[in-house]
Amino acid sequence: MYIAMNRFKVAIGSETHFEEVWRKRDSSLSQVPGFVEFRLLRGATNAEEDYTLFSSHTLWRSEEDFVNWTKSENFRTAHRNAGERKGMYKGPPVFEGFYVVPGI
Repeated sequence: MYIAMNRFKVAIGSETHFEEVWRKRDSSLSQVPGFVEFRLLRGATNAEEDYTLFSSHTLWRSEEDFVNWTKSENFRTAHRNAGERKGMYKGPPVFEGFYVVPGI
């Protein structure tokens, strides 16, 4: 199993809009081979730096399945309007990929 995460620093006051964008997003993930599960996680607010931390969390059968999705038309469709929302972010998203350690 492989976990792909993107961490987002969302400007304070933009959290509801950010969540709504994800609710309305047509990712078609359920149709992608190897996709298992998606979660959007909301973390702590950092008032000093004016952001709330979010993370998108997807679980895949393998890293290869994830990489194949990033090269697909479904991926391009899901991310087509990302540039229009730059004002709600405090910097670019940060990707983190993890392999699930078996038996633990």
